[in-house]
Amino acid sequence: MRKILHYTAVVLGLFVIGLNVQAQAPENFTKAKEIAKERIYYDQNQKSQGTIYCGCDWEWVGKSGGRVDLASCGYQVRTQQTRAARIEWEHIVPAWVFGHQRQCWQNGGRTNCVKNDPVFGKIEADLHNLAPSIGEVNGDRSNFSFGQLPAQAPYQYGQCRSRVDFASRTFEPRNEVKGQVARVYFYLHDRYNLSMSRQQQQLLMAWDNAYPPTAWEKERDSRIARIVGYHNPFVTGEMKWQLGHKNSGAGLSATNSTPVTRAKVETPKQASTPQSGDIKGNVNSKIYHFAHCSGYKTMSDKNAVLFKTESEAIKAGYRLANNCKQP
Repeated sequence: MRKILHYTAVVLGLFVIGLNVQAQAPENFTKAKEIAKERIYYDQNQKSQGTIYCGCDWEWVGKSGGRVDLASCGYQVRTQQTRAARIEWEHIVPAWVFGHQRQCWQNGGRTNCVKNDPVFGKIEADLHNLAPSIGEVNGDRSNFSFGQLPAQAPYQYGQCRSRVDFASRTFEPRNEVKGQVARVYFYLHDRYNLSMSRQQQQLLMAWDNAYPPTAWEKERDSRIARIVGYHNPFVTGEMKWQLGHKNSGAGLSATNSTPVTRAKVETPKQASTPQSGDIKGNVNSKIYHFAHCSGYKTMSDKNAVLFKTESEAIKAGYRLANNCKQP
C-alpha cells in the first residue's frame, strides 16, 4: 500500500509541476523511443493491445527495446527469426513517405535529412506516429501503403491478423488498429502539410468511420499530449478528414517547445492556408504545381516533393506545369 501511495504522489507531483513548464517534444528519434517506453507504453507490454500489428506481449530490454513473447499471440516467424524476437519502433507513416516530400531527401536521403533538416527531425521523432512492432513485421511493412487485401490473401504470421502483399507493395493491418493508423495518417499529413493520394485518403476515411477510437487510443493520445503539448485532433474529434482537406501545417516551425499553462492541453487550430509547401514538384517529370492547380492534389505521394517558394523549385531544376497559372 505504501508503494502505491508513493507512486501516486510522485505521478501527481510530476503532473502539477508539468503544468508550469513548457511541454517538450523529443529532440530526435532516439530520444523519442526512450520517452515512448517510459511515458506512453510503459504498462502496455503485457496488455491485450500489445504490439500494434499483431497484439503480442513483450518484455522491456534496455532503454527502448523489447523481447517479444511470440506465443502470447500465436505468432509464426516468416523468415527472420532474430528480428521477429525483438521490438522495433514503427513509423506508422513511414519515414520514406514524409522524407520524400522534403527537399533534404532529394539531396541525400534520410541521412542528409537527419543532419540538415530540423523539420524532418521533428517528424521523425513525433510520438503520435510511433508504436511498438515486431521487428520482422516492421521490416516487411517497409514503406508500403496501407490497403485492403482480397479475402483469400494469406496471413503470413500465424494467428497475427496483419498481412502483406509484396508484389503490390501493400500492407493491411489487423482490424483492431485500422482506425488508429488512419487517424495517425490524417494527423501527420495535416500537421506537416504532406500530400496524400486520393485513393489512400478514401481507404483511410473508410477505416476511420468503421473503427472509431478505442479507450486505449484515447489514453495513448492523452499521454502523448501531456508530453508534447498537443493532441491528435482526429482522435479527440476536433477535426474530421474529408477529401480536399486543407492542411494546417501547424508543425512546420523548427522548435519543439509548446507552452503549457493549465491542465487542459489545447489543440492547434487549423490555419486558413498551409504555412509552407504551397508548391509541389513531381520528382519524375520535374514539373511543379501551385496548391490551387489540379496536379497538386492528384500527384502520388511517392512522386512528390514540396517547395516553399517558386524560386526554390526553379533552382532545383523544376518548371511550371503548362496548365497551372501563377496565383
